[in-house]
Amino acid sequence: MEKWIEVDGKDSGEVRLIAISTCGWCRKCRRFFESLDISYKYIYVDLLPPEEKDLFKQTELKPYNARMTYPTVIINDKVVIGYEEDQIKEALEL
Repeated sequence: MEKWIEVDGKDSGEVRLIAISTCGWCRKCRRFFESLDISYKYIYVDLLPPEEKDLFKQTELKPYNARMTYPTVIINDKVVIGYEEDQIKEALEL
């Protein structure tokens, strides 16, 4: 089953980060969320068991990001692909 990790902070709606554990841009996204003190959840796709990884990518990542690249940020109904601070702030309505 999917292993989302929740980080506490201020409620800014549903904020999810689909990431890879070795990705520098993914780490920057996490640091950015933490600097804003918002609650979010993230998942490291590369750490999922092989049988779950492919299913997750097809059902949870591809509908939001057809190229299946990282990081993929989903904020309520808005999607930001890559580490794009301005787009993330806009989606968070900051």
